[in-house]
Amino acid sequence: MIYEGKAITVKEIEGGIAQLNFDLQGESVNKFNRLTIEELRAATDKLQAQKGLKGLVVTSSKDSFIVGADITEFTDLFAGPEEDLVANNLKANEAFNAIEDLPFPTVTAINGIALGGGFEMCLATDYRVMDKKAKVGLPEVKLGIFPGFGGTVRLSRLVGVDYAVEWICGGTENRADKALKIGAVDAVLEGEKLVEAAIGIINQCNDGKLDYQARREEKKGKIKLNAMESMMAFEISKAFVAGQAGKNYPAPVEAIKVMQKHAGLTRDKAIEVEAKGFAKMAKTNVAACLVGLFLNDQELKKKAKAWEKEANEVKLAAVLGAGIMGGGVAFQSALKGTPILMKDINQDGIALGLKEAKKLLTKRIDKGKMKPDQMADVLNNITPTLNYGDFKNVDLVVEAVVENAKVKDAVLRETEESVREDTILTSNTSTISINKLAANLKRPENFCGMHFFNPVHMMPLVEVIRGEKTSDRAIATTVAYAKAMGKTPIVVNDCPGFLVNRVLFPYFGGFVNLVRDGADFQHVDKVMEKFGWPMGPAYLLDVVGMDTGKHAGEVMAEGFPDRMKHEGTTAIDVMFDNNRYGQKNDKGFYKYELDRKGKQKKVVDEETYKLLEPVVQGKNDFSDEDIIARMMLPLCLETVRCLEDGIVEDPADADMGLVYGIGFPPFRGGALRYIDDMGVDKFVELADKFADLGALYHPTEKLREMAKTGEKFFG
Repeated sequence: MIYEGKAITVKEIEGGIAQLNFDLQGESVNKFNRLTIEELRAATDKLQAQKGLKGLVVTSSKDSFIVGADITEFTDLFAGPEEDLVANNLKANEAFNAIEDLPFPTVTAINGIALGGGFEMCLATDYRVMDKKAKVGLPEVKLGIFPGFGGTVRLSRLVGVDYAVEWICGGTENRADKALKIGAVDAVLEGEKLVEAAIGIINQCNDGKLDYQARREEKKGKIKLNAMESMMAFEISKAFVAGQAGKNYPAPVEAIKVMQKHAGLTRDKAIEVEAKGFAKMAKTNVAACLVGLFLNDQELKKKAKAWEKEANEVKLAAVLGAGIMGGGVAFQSALKGTPILMKDINQDGIALGLKEAKKLLTKRIDKGKMKPDQMADVLNNITPTLNYGDFKNVDLVVEAVVENAKVKDAVLRETEESVREDTILTSNTSTISINKLAANLKRPENFCGMHFFNPVHMMPLVEVIRGEKTSDRAIATTVAYAKAMGKTPIVVNDCPGFLVNRVLFPYFGGFVNLVRDGADFQHVDKVMEKFGWPMGPAYLLDVVGMDTGKHAGEVMAEGFPDRMKHEGTTAIDVMFDNNRYGQKNDKGFYKYELDRKGKQKKVVDEETYKLLEPVVQGKNDFSDEDIIARMMLPLCLETVRCLEDGIVEDPADADMGLVYGIGFPPFRGGALRYIDDMGVDKFVELADKFADLGALYHPTEKLREMAKTGEKFFG
């Protein structure tokens, strides 16, 4: 044994060839934490001192190669001074440079996922061989940063500026065939042949058939573009990426600027430029928020994993109601491998559900995500039915009928009579109390909410709602099924609107009050989209549907009359009363027309302003800051109440629910992190400024106490 540590071992395997193997003890995956980086440097020192070596193969004992840096270390690391971050990166890069400078050829055998620092490790060796099923990439921009272990330097010289920009700024995970095509790897093989192939490359280098030194010098040198070519490549890239990423995500454009700065430098100087640029991005609030979201997501996954241990396996599911929503649930279940019965009361409903599933599958084929013969396999996992004949074999039922308490009650009671005593019943209600729906069930312990978001195939969140009598087994099985469908489940307690809609409707309340007070709804939309929302509130209401918005609003007003009940007629009422349901019938706040690709596009409709005249009290030109405050304060304060009321377990659940459920701007981290970043005291002060607008703007006593003591929601 040449070197033995807790993350890395090095031994000679044959003919003077050494094997450096990553196998981080106590972890299911390899990652670059402080220990691993320290051991990498120690291992390279041993390799440099070892006599008679002719080459090095880098391998992993885990299913993945290396998943990246240890992100749990980022929070403390990024909190330090910028100069310390630069020094830390330069220190880490010494280990990667030492691998690159070894006095013999080096090859990495990529047996599984190699992302971020993991792929940067691969780039440090002379050659790379890759398993057919593996993926490689540099996804750091998704955390508000960019590669800091030499990735911008080595990749831009290895594959060229255009591909380096695409991979780094897109943060993509890339399949083996694409990596081979652009020259990021040198061979693609079956996993069991990787080490043999790596040894073969080393032998060819030592036999003079491959010039590893020339390849190494090219990777360590300057980018081979003249001044004009360099300017064109980088300036065009910056303009395009800036348009794609937007100003709220600075890391992609900054990565291009850094590559442009170090294009004419050799490795060591280029890495200094990269380290300074990395530190600059790491100190942004965007990075802090995105890293926070990543860590929150990891916590959600841990909770789901804990629930899965208590779950019953769902071998066969069923969905009641074969409309757009039911068809979406059936599609998602079948696509991910859980067979599902799709029941409706008439053949037209069945046809609609199957049409939805076929439409979604056809889109996957058109985008190259699925082969045509796989479509039949998925559709065969969906069994349409007009009766309860096979329901004795069903493990979990998703009720997705119309959002009406009486209808749901009847359907759930009927279903309960047709399933086994241990079958879990769930309701895809968006607002109706789970306790209310459970009242007439014989086995309420087997019942909970399973709230999907529309469109089901795109929205990642599922709210799993616990009623007063819901058992842990019901929650665990529902969470496990949501996970099996590829969704992120968050367990919440029962209340009107649960988490997401309870928080969303105060936001809509802020909007209708702005319109009442004379704000232009188009201006409000533009301000909130600029703030970071994927769509403004008027546009969002059109997408949700005005009938849905009005119904849900009434449920929320009944549940929380002190702050969610509106006096008089609102803008939503006007749209509903005039049959302007939004995208459902091509007119709401906006009109909707088909573009050249057959997709709905919104256009301004002057008639909307005439219809709104009776509910508008004067005309006001609100500042952007006031619009943001009047929209965000109610949403954030209701999130605080959900936490205080125990609807969610912790701040992470609340913020992730809003990001995944309603598109809260990820770069702002969630409602509670938004309060933290503003400062709880400043947030309370701002709320008090708008106190005369009503209870939606009144901070809780606990929040006031937090403002006084300097307490935060996160850390």
